[in-house]
Amino acid sequence: MLNIFVCEDNHIQRRTIVKTIQNAVLIEELDMQLVFDTANPYELLKKVKTCQYTGIYFLDIDLSSNINGMKLAQEIRLFDPRGFIIFITAHSELSYMTFQYRVEAMDFILKDNPAEAKVKIRECLLNAMERYMLQTNKTYKVYTIEVGERKISVAYNDIFFFETSRNIHKVILHAKDRQIEFSNTIKELTNTLDDNFVRCHRSFLVNKNNIKEVDMKNRIIHFINGETCLMSIRMMKKF
Repeated sequence: MLNIFVCEDNHIQRRTIVKTIQNAVLIEELDMQLVFDTANPYELLKKVKTCQYTGIYFLDIDLSSNINGMKLAQEIRLFDPRGFIIFITAHSELSYMTFQYRVEAMDFILKDNPAEAKVKIRECLLNAMERYMLQTNKTYKVYTIEVGERKISVAYNDIFFFETSRNIHKVILHAKDRQIEFSNTIKELTNTLDDNFVRCHRSFLVNKNNIKEVDMKNRIIHFINGETCLMSIRMMKKF
């Protein structure tokens, strides 16, 4: 998943940017979420320090602060070196500064053409999603799920277990910070995933690397995020 941040000191313009982003994420069914928008660059930095996912940052350059958008981007890079930075500004003459500050910006969007700006924001989101999936697939082993028209890639390390859903022919993926229901079966997943995933019950397939404790007496598996699942008597010995 990608987190989206917006830093723009003009309230009306910020609301326009936020609305454009939300519409694009909804329409394109992108695996990303807008988590924070603000006029204060220091508040944004504080938020970035606590986030665990890669970010997309839409930054104004002139922020009416003692830190401008370029310097803010430099600070963001310290905490999110793989993040995607997009500058949105009314000053086209400032584009050269992206090279001076060496922040590797994805794009430079001008505010003076609102219709074109909306198109470019959408294009940036799609481009960031595509690049992120390519990077993730090269860096980590991932499991990709199709939910409607949307593709969601989850790193194996972030998966705790799969559970049979009450909805027929569907399972629920329990991962770090989220759950996703999609069409599949525990049997099919057992045959698809690697040896890190072990069948412990007819309704559960677990990632053994994320297990904290196994209560053999009560046949309960405890995961490092606090969740639990059952273990059957039949599968106990093999598990």
